[in-house]
Amino acid sequence: MTNFRTPLPNGFRNVTTDSAPRLMLLLNLGNLVDLPGSSVLSAGTEEEVYARLCADGFEGVQITHGDPLPKSPALPFCGLSRINAPSDADIVAARHADRGDRCITVHLGWGIEDDREVDALVEAVLEAQQRRRIAIFIETHRATVTQDIWRTVQLIKRHPDVRFNGDFSHYYCGQELVYGDWNQKLHFLTPLFDRVGFMHGRIASPGCIQVPISKDVHARPVQAHGVVNYLDDFRELWTRAMLGFLKHAAPGDVLPFAPELLAGTHYYARLFPDAEGVMCEESDRYAQALLLAQIARESFAAASERQEEKKNAHHASDIQRCGTCRRRNGGAARDALN
Repeated sequence: MTNFRTPLPNGFRNVTTDSAPRLMLLLNLGNLVDLPGSSVLSAGTEEEVYARLCADGFEGVQITHGDPLPKSPALPFCGLSRINAPSDADIVAARHADRGDRCITVHLGWGIEDDREVDALVEAVLEAQQRRRIAIFIETHRATVTQDIWRTVQLIKRHPDVRFNGDFSHYYCGQELVYGDWNQKLHFLTPLFDRVGFMHGRIASPGCIQVPISKDVHARPVQAHGVVNYLDDFRELWTRAMLGFLKHAAPGDVLPFAPELLAGTHYYARLFPDAEGVMCEESDRYAQALLLAQIARESFAAASERQEEKKNAHHASDIQRCGTCRRRNGGAARDALN
């Protein structure tokens, strides 16, 4: 249905001077909302907070509102929004392009649209990003057109040039992704992995959308007390998405990865009563974001290794085929001489 428009690189591409495609760590600023006073990120001025983010390895931020900015942030930034109708797409794209966002991620529709309505929404997004020259990544999210994996893959078949913000917590929890054949589902998701251009960092369990992990990121989380180790599963999801990015990346391309650990307002962060009955978050979401950033780096390194292994295997296969051809051609030449 789509005419293979040339995908727009996200605007972070020029931030780096590296020629090799790489990971770029951002922080979704929703991660900082309502942090407890005990957080490792102490309150401070905006300049102090941005300086701390930079010192902790974050190279940019994702701003969670679409309002004009009184001043440009101290770090490169992108935005997010929601598009409910095709007519919203150009308005949203223009607003964020005019504000200076490097790219945006969007929630698209409400998940109750038929295929015709989904197609109209996706086409509007693809046209708006070309018109306004700003990359728009459709987020994999509950209560949107991408809320289930089957429908999302069918969407890709009709619109192969669509690009996504991969937030796999919504599939892992919302569709209980591990219920059934895990490897079959990973394979089924390959078309999606191949089109990931942005990632939100959040880890879920099969029954909870946002769960903490332990400080030792190579150990099974204490909360992973059930059948599966959800941390291992998310490493695999992230690595496959990063490998999908690398398969199509051009020199200088970057993959933004933004931890997005939200407060309890919409029941993302879990709250439990303390000894005095006061409801408190079970973890420090900023400290958790730093752990997710570490896992993202390790996952990108694993994806790079897999990419290199595939290249080497392909090269070895080519050499073997060439050798077979030479032997056959040599035999044919000898037969002709005889």
